[in-house]
Amino acid sequence: MNTGASRIEINEVGPRDGLQIEKAFVPTEEKIALVDALSDCGFARIEVTSFTSPRAIPALADAQEVMRGIRRRPDVIYTALVPNVRGLERAVEAGTQEINLVMSSSETHNRANLRMTRAQSLEELTNILRAAQGTSTPCNVSLSTAFGCPFDGDVSAEEVLRLAHELVNAGAAGITLCDTTGMAYPTQVAALCERTLREFPGLPITIHLHNTRGMALANAIAAWQTGVIRFDAAVGGLGGCPFAPGASGNVNTEELVHMFECMGVTTGVTLDPLMNVVRGLPQLVQREFSTPLLAAGHRLATHQPPAWLAEKFGA
Repeated sequence: MNTGASRIEINEVGPRDGLQIEKAFVPTEEKIALVDALSDCGFARIEVTSFTSPRAIPALADAQEVMRGIRRRPDVIYTALVPNVRGLERAVEAGTQEINLVMSSSETHNRANLRMTRAQSLEELTNILRAAQGTSTPCNVSLSTAFGCPFDGDVSAEEVLRLAHELVNAGAAGITLCDTTGMAYPTQVAALCERTLREFPGLPITIHLHNTRGMALANAIAAWQTGVIRFDAAVGGLGGCPFAPGASGNVNTEELVHMFECMGVTTGVTLDPLMNVVRGLPQLVQREFSTPLLAAGHRLATHQPPAWLAEKFGA
């Protein structure tokens, strides 16, 4: 069995990818407090918000206020998603350190999610990448539905790589392969990651996983074994896709950290303060949910033995 790197990076995407679909609006000051708390956990990157039209994503209408209000740590890169050149300008003005762009690998999902054809998205992203060169702000491009589309079915690796090449040639500083609707499986993940790493040597490659069918952690292992060291994740498993029936959220950050920690892989993230953030999520998003790790605790957490043991066997 191949083994991956002894150290990985985790990009926390909950404040953006998670909160954008929550029904309850999270007040600006609470968004800021969430990002500040996550900053203290040791993430390489935190995706703070999205500089989209407030009409398109009203849950993140306060993007500039949040990005300007967070407490910055020098060891954390604060990123944001932008859909167009105006969004780029707003993001840079607010102090965003890295830009995330997105388009779908499949035609139908791109039309449903972005209201554009893939050709139109490529043109728009190329314009953003060109404009970003004048700001010295790096742009990563996330390719949604890289492992399958809920409308078109399987998406070929050749198509994903074709889009990746076009975007890298246009100036993308990194590529994220996204399992947007939780359709990926481990051998598929390994195959696409291996090809992407081989075709783009030295380019940062990130894997973005969802747990819709319960394979997110297995898929993370598959990616890591190929040499991928950057992982998107959302605290508490926040997030989801409106175009995937039954879709759950992103791979759960605390479970990803716990798993790699057990394997001796350094994530840079400290689990205890992260678990405190998880405990506060039901109040933050005003709905009940629980995660297995929160219920069970760390695998080495010990418990008091049954009282009858002492009575039967002595102290």
